[in-house]
Amino acid sequence: MDNASARNMWGDYLDKHLEDAFVDAPKTIHFCDNEKDANECLDLVLKNIKKATSPSLLGLQLRKETLPKIGDFLVITDWDGKAKCIVKTTAVKLKPMFSIDEDYAQKEGEGDKSLAYWKKTHWEYYTRELSEFNREPRESMIVVCQEFEKVFE
Repeated sequence: MDNASARNMWGDYLDKHLEDAFVDAPKTIHFCDNEKDANECLDLVLKNIKKATSPSLLGLQLRKETLPKIGDFLVITDWDGKAKCIVKTTAVKLKPMFSIDEDYAQKEGEGDKSLAYWKKTHWEYYTRELSEFNREPRESMIVVCQEFEKVFE
């Protein structure tokens, strides 16, 4: 873990949760690709509103990142890299974008929590994310629906 703030938070978590002492060190992330959205999404997690995130499978593959799995921990930071909380993955489902439903959009907790808002903002994000690889999102592309619970703040 390169981020000292995240390393310290993980250490504080382990002090209280010895059962996780042999778990791989968590990945450190901030949400989104801009400061405003990253900090808004973090705030939603801190308020227990946001309980899911949805990277594109293609984006993960192009960046050579591994698929999340149940039991994975993530240290969530603000845009500036300051660790704010730890979440634990509770579910991972691969779904085509067109099959995302209202229930899942509510778990993401963003905007008005509607499916229409989810589709609009995620389409815009996937467009930016994939453009650096000269790719474009499609309704049929696979979305990694990663649900989590906040376990430490």
